[in-house]
Amino acid sequence: MTPSFKIPQSVLVVIHTPALEVLLIERADAPGFWQSVTGSKDTEDEAFATTAAREVFEETGLDTRAPGHVLTDWGLENVYEIYPHWRHRYAPGVTRNTERLFGLCIPQPLPVSLSPREHRAQVWLPWAEAAERCFSPSNAEAVLQLPHRRLL
Repeated sequence: MTPSFKIPQSVLVVIHTPALEVLLIERADAPGFWQSVTGSKDTEDEAFATTAAREVFEETGLDTRAPGHVLTDWGLENVYEIYPHWRHRYAPGVTRNTERLFGLCIPQPLPVSLSPREHRAQVWLPWAEAAERCFSPSNAEAVLQLPHRRLL
């Protein structure tokens, strides 16, 4: 049987309210690693928007199509070096990942359903405080864009 490797194309979904409260979730396998929703494509031809909607549901239980929820493709991509301790998840020789940015605006902070296998805690924070708590610099940068995105 051929091993199944992660596809080095992923999404980052910043879940926020109109008041710019941001949902962060803490990884179960890395305590102190707070982040927005992230996840890789299941197949090479899966659309990024499909990946974003699937990952939001898998990681939080939120439906991107629910009334009042607006999923937006920001049209931005980050290319970054995969942390060495996670490279075993990818095919041999793969060291870089392309991450597409999305925002999901929901009317108000909602409790979410975390998968204990993936995440251990959740918190809603004002955008600037959320950016400070993000472990990943690209995630923090995405959160810091929220006030400017509201004007678009």
